[in-house]
Amino acid sequence: MQLSEATARRREAWHVFALYPFLTLAYRTIKPNMEDTGMEIDDTQMTVSVPQAPQPELSASNLQPTQAARENFKDIQVKVHIRRPERDSWVYMGRGLVSQEIHGHSSRVVVRTLNTNKLITQFGEGSDLQAEKRGNFVVIGCVEDSGVVSWSLNALNNSETLRLLASIELACYKCKNVLMDPRTAGRSRRKIERIIKEDRRKRHRRRKDQEALVDAFAKQNLNNEAEAGPPPQ
Repeated sequence: MQLSEATARRREAWHVFALYPFLTLAYRTIKPNMEDTGMEIDDTQMTVSVPQAPQPELSASNLQPTQAARENFKDIQVKVHIRRPERDSWVYMGRGLVSQEIHGHSSRVVVRTLNTNKLITQFGEGSDLQAEKRGNFVVIGCVEDSGVVSWSLNALNNSETLRLLASIELACYKCKNVLMDPRTAGRSRRKIERIIKEDRRKRHRRRKDQEALVDAFAKQNLNNEAEAGPPPQ
């Protein structure tokens, strides 16, 4: 039975494709021997030139970019308020200046009085806190042994507030704990959030109880005045 011309061509192409790996292996085996005997082989189609990317020059500015950025940190002027544990009202501490201090590979945010440069408070990697932005205020809840101490830092504008919030979060981010044991770091963060949320819930409950007590006294006074009747003419 005779095969058609198209079928014969397909078979020839398949044979060449099947023999290609063996031909390549034979070429790689014979080529070193040809080079040893001095025979010239045209490899213009076998080699591919890969362009090398230029290596950037190392300089002092490239070696320590973070150090230069930290040194250029601009102090932020704020108004400082504090709310102590088991208290519902804020206490004004005066005007302060927020700066960033570097200690090795870690940093901390320090708040000092504007006039006397006296230390008010500081936040670092060892601080258990939660910071959040409320308008131009940054409210910081710190979990301590005595309870939750809240700080309110009022910046001049929205840009300064965002920069203040970012600097606090970066300084207090426990990067070592996250890298070594991310699961424990996550549990610790959730515990801080839970304690601060519980403190807020208790504070709101005390406020409602006080308002209800004031309303009860007001109603009692009104009833007593109504029973006494009008004053004598």
